[in-house]
Amino acid sequence: MDADLFRSPAENQWCPGCSNFGILAALQQALGKLGKRPHEVCLVSGIGQAAKLPHYLAANVFNGLHGRAIPAATGIAVANPTLTTIVTSGDGDLYGEGGNHLLHALRRNPNLTIVVHNNELYALTKGQASPTTPLGERTRLQVQGVEIEPLRMLGIAILHDAPFVARGYAGEIPSLADLLAQAIAQPGLSLVEVVQPCLTWGTHPTAWYRERTAPVPADHDPHDREAAIRLATDRERIWIGVLYRGTPRPVFAARYHDRVGRRPLAELPSLTLDEVERRLEQFRIEGTSRKEERP
Repeated sequence: MDADLFRSPAENQWCPGCSNFGILAALQQALGKLGKRPHEVCLVSGIGQAAKLPHYLAANVFNGLHGRAIPAATGIAVANPTLTTIVTSGDGDLYGEGGNHLLHALRRNPNLTIVVHNNELYALTKGQASPTTPLGERTRLQVQGVEIEPLRMLGIAILHDAPFVARGYAGEIPSLADLLAQAIAQPGLSLVEVVQPCLTWGTHPTAWYRERTAPVPADHDPHDREAAIRLATDRERIWIGVLYRGTPRPVFAARYHDRVGRRPLAELPSLTLDEVERRLEQFRIEGTSRKEERP
């Protein structure tokens, strides 16, 4: 295991003591454990404090628009299936601005690992409520308390039979590294939500989270969808570990990858003009035939 390969010399802009450092260390350890090399990995993020993580890990990086990490990552995974493509961003970026893309990724099942830093607020813009802020929580913007229920995206992912759904804790680096390694090794979409207390703008100290987190019960069956949803949406406990393993199903663009031999798009030979014309003509003929078959 060589996590040091993924250490970046970039100056870090997180607050001193930020729990994002734990997620960064865990991801470096997970990639090292899997024997990955920096050129084999692509990290994709949007906007926010969590979205800065790719700057601090030596690998290929794509920073997209706010909430648009998942469609960019899906395109990267399709264009180059030899890369290990990982989305790492915050709960606001991925559940708020990007929530629609995550919903459709659950349908498509691209070969992505999505790591959500969940501190239950928008830290980059000084601590207003995010999609996961609990009902009644007072923030610097919602001074009277949040008036709507939080989004429970892990439960939604389980309902849609995501291949791998887990929750980790930023303060438990070895166990989080193990969860991330499992997620990355799982074909298809893996969703890992990481409890990430914000020490600057958060409303609770780390002790509050430690009192409420607990390992997934030893007798939990991750193939039991109803049991997994109960754990994911529990309002009293924050369960840490593998919550769900979905039914194996085709990975998005699998037929295309099989046809091209799982080679990167850039390595495929260019089509000749005659081949382009032939394919367009075939498309026209097939389209006309379908119209004629309709009653």
